[in-house]
Amino acid sequence: MQYHNAHTGMTSLHQAALHTVLYTDVFDYPLRVEEITRYLIGQRGAQPQVQRALDALVGAGRLSVVEGYYMLPGRESTAAVRRERRRVAKTLWPTALAYGQKLAALPFVKMVAVTGALAADNVEADADIDYLVVTEVGRLWLARLLVIGLVRRAALRDNVELCPNYFVTERALHMTDKSLFAARELAQMVPVAGEATYRRMMAENRWLLDWLPNAHGMPARTPLPLAAPRPFPFSEALLRSRLGSWAEQWEMGRKIRKFRAQAGSNVEANFSADWCKGHFGGHGQRIMEAYDLRLNRYAPTMPLTHRDVMPNERHA
Repeated sequence: MQYHNAHTGMTSLHQAALHTVLYTDVFDYPLRVEEITRYLIGQRGAQPQVQRALDALVGAGRLSVVEGYYMLPGRESTAAVRRERRRVAKTLWPTALAYGQKLAALPFVKMVAVTGALAADNVEADADIDYLVVTEVGRLWLARLLVIGLVRRAALRDNVELCPNYFVTERALHMTDKSLFAARELAQMVPVAGEATYRRMMAENRWLLDWLPNAHGMPARTPLPLAAPRPFPFSEALLRSRLGSWAEQWEMGRKIRKFRAQAGSNVEANFSADWCKGHFGGHGQRIMEAYDLRLNRYAPTMPLTHRDVMPNERHA
């Protein structure tokens, strides 16, 4: 798999390694060689090959390395930032796992995964805990209502900020956003419950391998064995009734009206019977714009955007 743009003096593997470091520099997040290998953008390569490419980039002054972390020259201080954020993440993970399994125990929940900054061990002290939640078809909005109840309880009782900001049903596992940002978020998310649903989701989003060809399998930090969602037979039986169907439609209608008004023209927020994507801040777009600036500054020869380095699609 090759980039659409080639640059004199750099092989595709050198480019891929540099672009991978450029992407995570947006997050002040230097990478180890094994991480660069897994998340190598648009190019396959074994770790020894990636290591040789990194050595060449360091030798040419295009990258720096501190304590095994690779970053842009002048960004050596991000190694200390990453160490501190990893320390904070270590304190948050037990809470994230415990509450992830509580979320999975709620009616109609089929999978829970930790996403965002914590999934990458790149969190600050005041960070919240992001989750992606997969639900049964026809009960997404009731499941979300129950989840939000648990979120409020966690805030009041334990002073924990949970942020389940992405809900999809089992028939909407295939993501329509096929950007590098979306691919990276999917590849690094850490499932904590619902292994079978997680594997289905990854199988239905094999397009991410066009961006990240080495990102096979679960992230290394995934806890095993994954907890299975526990059933709530009485609650689910009640909520499967005609009354439950009415409540689903009522809750969906009122929340979609509210959220669409809140989202305005923000294309990253999206709502329907099968998904509730509460990404109101345009975070993904800002990340890709910042990545484009780095491509233009640090990639040699010609101006670039992330669209210019988009790999060929093989998994339509």
